[in-house]
Amino acid sequence: MDRWDRAGRVAAYGAALALTPYLLIKASWVVGSLVGLLPVGAGFGMTEWVVLNSATIGMAGIGIAVALALVRPWGMRVPGAPLAFCAWVGAGFLVPVLPYAVLSSLLGSADGDAKGGDDADPSMPVWEAVLVQTGFVGMGLGLAIALPTYARRRWPDAFVGRLGDHGEGGPRALPWMTVVGAAVGLVWLYWAVGGTAGVAHRDERGTGWYALSATFGFWALAASLATWAAVRGRPARLPRWVPMALGWLGSGSLFAWSGWKLPLTLYLAIA
Repeated sequence: MDRWDRAGRVAAYGAALALTPYLLIKASWVVGSLVGLLPVGAGFGMTEWVVLNSATIGMAGIGIAVALALVRPWGMRVPGAPLAFCAWVGAGFLVPVLPYAVLSSLLGSADGDAKGGDDADPSMPVWEAVLVQTGFVGMGLGLAIALPTYARRRWPDAFVGRLGDHGEGGPRALPWMTVVGAAVGLVWLYWAVGGTAGVAHRDERGTGWYALSATFGFWALAASLATWAAVRGRPARLPRWVPMALGWLGSGSLFAWSGWKLPLTLYLAIA
């Protein structure tokens, strides 16, 4: 076991440990509200509150299982596709927003935006808010270290060679996903610098929203550029793992946050 594997081992166990309090807190919210010991969150009915928090309980459970799979021997035997998908979504949720999450924690200004708004309950005790934020930051940092060390063991070919090792590159036409990703990224950056087209309730957008818009815009563009580089095989001397890592995180961020926000947006539009 080399130093990278040792670091990944510590990071994986740390990620699972960091997210456990979040899972327990959410479970207590669901049970407490059902038996009448805890209030339902402001703006929610009982059904909406239970469904939303049950979903996050499931997500936290999957995240803990993925973290353990990255370090335990059985993790090398589980099917690669579902494990990679869950790790892709989890990393997409947490790793790209780590700078925002750390900064907002240090400044004491975490307002729930980075978590999709489901934990922004003014009645939440300070200690719960600290545990929730620590769980997200710890899981994100853990995945950022443990996931590459796991992938290096299981799929070593992804970490060797350069983009130009296999000839003159791919087709000249831009892959459609790079165009879509770039368009989405430019829209996010337009909002980050103060653009108002398409923004509802503009007066309610705080500094955190603009910072997150810039973050999402950056990662969308990073995913687009990384995909273009991987398909075209350029620049030829660039190590293959660089666009793969950027594409993994950027595309995961787009998928994870869109998959989380779209159902909520549709529900609010209907309700």
